[in-house]
Amino acid sequence: MFKHAQLESVKAWIGDPVHGALPLHARVQRAIRQLILDGVLDVGRPLPSSRALAKSLGVSRDTVESAYSQLHAEGFIERRVGSGSFVSERAQRLPGRGKSRETSVDRKAAPRLSQRGTAMFDSGGVRDFLAPRPFAPGVPETRNFPLQTWERLERQVLKEYGSLALLHSPPQGMEALRQAIADHVNLERGARATPDRVLVLTSSQQALTLCATVLLDAGERIFIEDPVYHGARKAFDAAGLECVPVPLDEDGLRVDRLLEASKAPGNAAGAVFLTPSHQFPTGATLALDRRLAVIEWARQRQGWIIEDDYDSEFHYAGKPTACVQGLDAHERTIYIGTFTKSLFPGLRIAYMVLPPPLVAPMTVARTLLDGHSAPIPQLTLARFIEGGHFGAHVRTMRAVYAERRDVLARLVRQHLADYVETRVPAGGMQMQCVFIRDIPEREAVDSARRAGIDLLGLTALHMSHEHKAGFLMGFAAHAPHEQDVAVRKLANVLRALCH
Repeated sequence: MFKHAQLESVKAWIGDPVHGALPLHARVQRAIRQLILDGVLDVGRPLPSSRALAKSLGVSRDTVESAYSQLHAEGFIERRVGSGSFVSERAQRLPGRGKSRETSVDRKAAPRLSQRGTAMFDSGGVRDFLAPRPFAPGVPETRNFPLQTWERLERQVLKEYGSLALLHSPPQGMEALRQAIADHVNLERGARATPDRVLVLTSSQQALTLCATVLLDAGERIFIEDPVYHGARKAFDAAGLECVPVPLDEDGLRVDRLLEASKAPGNAAGAVFLTPSHQFPTGATLALDRRLAVIEWARQRQGWIIEDDYDSEFHYAGKPTACVQGLDAHERTIYIGTFTKSLFPGLRIAYMVLPPPLVAPMTVARTLLDGHSAPIPQLTLARFIEGGHFGAHVRTMRAVYAERRDVLARLVRQHLADYVETRVPAGGMQMQCVFIRDIPEREAVDSARRAGIDLLGLTALHMSHEHKAGFLMGFAAHAPHEQDVAVRKLANVLRALCH
């Protein structure tokens, strides 16, 4: 028979809610198997009869018989007619047998990774704000999304396509969605897009990874804005690229500094990364003359412009500036867009508008990452755009976000003016706040998180050391009364750090 401790261990294992999805006989079987793996049950040790164990565990005898049969089939126990069941001698040869789970593997030992794997791990990845806590940047309001309309369109897709909608999508994306995207960016962003130049992806982060690995080799240099979107820099670092920072001013990237850096010995770069419509995180818009100068830089050097147009739909004063891709007659610009922020994060649909020579290489490279995007959301989104629902939703949310931006600006002036200064952005979904007192940024971000507030520190977005500490506050996902409560909490956090 089992000792009391062993029997209690089996009971605890099968009663653990973590294992609740398993059938009862499988839980009994795996509990006994774990005792064998841990060396608690010695080789040759007799097991209780199925009747006795069933009575001790309060289960049926058939349940224990099924568990024993599976253990026998896997070679963990032997069953001898007239003698009962015993731990198999083969169990002695199991790797790690006789060692506890904590000591069988040195959990503190760093695994051997490739240089690329080490760079990816050391970067910490790109942390999404999973729950819409205030003031997580880049998180849209989803409570206003027209779910009934989306559900109706999805039903239309399933009715029309039937089981065909359950198959693979072409790696480049469903043609209906590529057509809808091309029409949308041509009309709203002044792009030069055709369906055959659109590549549908799961995220803008995937697009950045593709650009980093397909366009440039490890060790090559890429010019980036400073400060810059952290997801872009991490994608470039992970690909082994050398990021060359270019400073900004109120008109966006300092193109004169880009040209100057390009002439420096050993500073040849094959690409430049831009967020020209609404720079992340400063909110600056790249001036027209600078857009044209960057295009000319790319033409002369046969370099690439990677344009991330991540939240261009949300401009609150006048018309948004046309995208760089639409101005580039030389076709050196890769345009990246996403529906994550304009619709909802769970959609997982983004896209690139590519120069014709890059369509095939990028599409093939994409198949090595995840093959294709799910067809049903693609086809539903295509109808959502074609039916005018996307435009209507963006217009609604633009008004909502503009109000929330103004509310947050007022609340910051009212409650945080002793700690930070801010400039009200002309667009986007977040507001930059810079400390005017000696407050440790990391400590402020951590303390705010413990208080239920998510902030993105500014320091990690800069490559140079010449910057002020502070944070970004997302204002899109929270109503005015929710912002009011959260700003007051944040004021208490900053007040505590100043004393």
